[in-house]
Amino acid sequence: METRIPSSETDDERLKFHRFVINSLPTAVVTVDSDMRITALNPWAERMLGYTLEEVKGRFCGDIMRSSMCRGRCPLQAAINGMKPVSLVESTITNRHGEIIPVRMSAAALLDDQGALIGGVESFQDISRIKTLERERNNIVSMFAHDLKSSISIIGGFVLRLLKHRKNLSDEKQEEYLNIIRKEVSQVDSLISSFLDFSRLMSGRLKLDLALISIDREILDLLESYQVQAAASGIDLELVSEEPLSPVEADSQHLRRVFRNLLDNALKFSKPSTKITVTLSETADEIRVSVQDQGTGIRSEDLPFIFDAFGRGRTSATKEGFGLGLAGAKRIVKAHGGRIEVRSLWGQGSTFSVVLPKPKRQKGLLPMEVRSES
Repeated sequence: METRIPSSETDDERLKFHRFVINSLPTAVVTVDSDMRITALNPWAERMLGYTLEEVKGRFCGDIMRSSMCRGRCPLQAAINGMKPVSLVESTITNRHGEIIPVRMSAAALLDDQGALIGGVESFQDISRIKTLERERNNIVSMFAHDLKSSISIIGGFVLRLLKHRKNLSDEKQEEYLNIIRKEVSQVDSLISSFLDFSRLMSGRLKLDLALISIDREILDLLESYQVQAAASGIDLELVSEEPLSPVEADSQHLRRVFRNLLDNALKFSKPSTKITVTLSETADEIRVSVQDQGTGIRSEDLPFIFDAFGRGRTSATKEGFGLGLAGAKRIVKAHGGRIEVRSLWGQGSTFSVVLPKPKRQKGLLPMEVRSES
């Protein structure tokens, strides 16, 4: 596919139309003459490169784009030389501020009405987000494989001990080894289940079994189940609640996963002899569940990334965060029409709040059953 440009002055309106189309495209576009000097930039290209057309018109394209393919493998030069389009080539450009931006490029030769070469046109899209998702995916697979291999190695090691030395091992020692194996098998099963659940969440295949549930009861049951673990760490659990909350329409099982994740994180990052406060409140339209700890907190520069898959935003000198749970929690809450908010001060603690909408009752519908258990 070549792009033909009218050469006659009588075709001025057509030329203006071509420029209008290029400027309206939702992608960056640059055109050059046959000597690879810039003749036009559309607004998207100006924003991405950090230059205006007036600043770069007539300058050599490679000096402005600074693509990783400018020397020897330039898609635009290849399209011009071969008179054939080049499509969807991945490369990078470096903008005015020195930022390296991954892009996907396509290029074609520009011809006049007589078919003579007059230059070339190149479009390029910022694929930074795609590359970020690819890195996250690779991190997920890498960390999953690492944890899986670790458990399998432990299992294999103790199985080998039993096979080689079982005659010399006491019944108590054999039982100890078997319990370790059982624990690691359970860990592998949990790891695989979490990986599959997260995969479904990230792909948008989450199915909700909705019913009206009592948030008060759900939270109270959870806090009771965490009392022993908290006491062992010297941490107090406190529930602050107003009058009984209105029921919410939710999937009890998935919502429990969210609250478990927040409580697990609060316990993990809390200092000994501190308090975790769970506060329940509501407005005319929303129910709010807040989990506040007095732990390590989150650095301000990490806050924008804590809900990324495997983002390591909650760290201290001895503990490392694991963003998979928060990423999944955010997806679950969003699927319920709600949101997760976070406030944190480094060294002082964090507050995570799950905000859920109250159900909108419609005329003609019978009340739904209120459930407090999953």
